[in-house]
Amino acid sequence: MAQEILIGVERRRRWPDERKLEILAEVGVDGASVSDVARRHGLTRQHLYQWRNSFRQRLSSPDQSVAFVPVASVNAPTVASGDDTDELAIVLRNGRCIRVTGHPAEELLARVIRIAETA
Repeated sequence: MAQEILIGVERRRRWPDERKLEILAEVGVDGASVSDVARRHGLTRQHLYQWRNSFRQRLSSPDQSVAFVPVASVNAPTVASGDDTDELAIVLRNGRCIRVTGHPAEELLARVIRIAETA
């Protein structure tokens, strides 16, 4: 009967929430998949999915308050569509862009931003 001896240091890394969010934000940027990002950081895909689900659960809890970030106006070419509705483009840290027309409720907008950031 052959025995296998594993040599090396077993490591259990601790990741602060800020670092987890930075790593999760890389998914989807320039076409990076979950596998690409996990491989780049020496993680498994399951780690990223667990982190994502953990943050989703925390964000959906009612005790967390919603905080908005300051926005800057960007001069973008307007499309002549015949109606004079306001359009807002929100570019997230992960590179995704949300376009909103009209004046949605803050709760709805906050929910859409949370979903886009964690998707």
